[in-house]
Amino acid sequence: MTTASIKKRENIAEYLLYMWQIEDLIRAYRLDIDSIQTGIIDRYTSLSDAERSEMRGWYESLIDMMRRENVTEAGHLQLNRNVLGELQELHGRLLKNPKFAPYAAEYYNTLPFIVEIRAKAGENRKNELESCFDALYGILMLRLQGKEISEETTLAAKQISRFLGMLAGYYKKDYNNELDLEEE
Repeated sequence: MTTASIKKRENIAEYLLYMWQIEDLIRAYRLDIDSIQTGIIDRYTSLSDAERSEMRGWYESLIDMMRRENVTEAGHLQLNRNVLGELQELHGRLLKNPKFAPYAAEYYNTLPFIVEIRAKAGENRKNELESCFDALYGILMLRLQGKEISEETTLAAKQISRFLGMLAGYYKKDYNNELDLEEE
């Protein structure tokens, strides 16, 4: 089972951030499968030839989708936008249901950070959840580059992570038909 499959099943928020990173990785390799083979796939020495072949096929299919969907320079694949849409839909249902007051409280604790993120985005405003994911992804990229993260940004990241973690937990329950959204 691939890392993406495991993340999708276990934590949809981590999956989405991982897939955004894969999109950027593919762009960094200029959508060149041979470069990806050498720079990424071949480094998994513990994988069998069949597993490496499967991984190559996965990257090839993502490259093909990126080309067909015209997201070779920027943007996200439709499959990732669909996940975000599913999360947005669940988010709305959870907020409307009084049984999920702790979720609503976590959202309202996160809202000041969301407002600030969206204000900084200016004309390029996205929905609230996408703004949260953008913020976490940006912080992830800064950390990978070894850049310093301010205390204020770290505080925001912790709150946003807590909120998205709660949403991801509800998503997993909903996916497994273990979430009762019926109002009493």
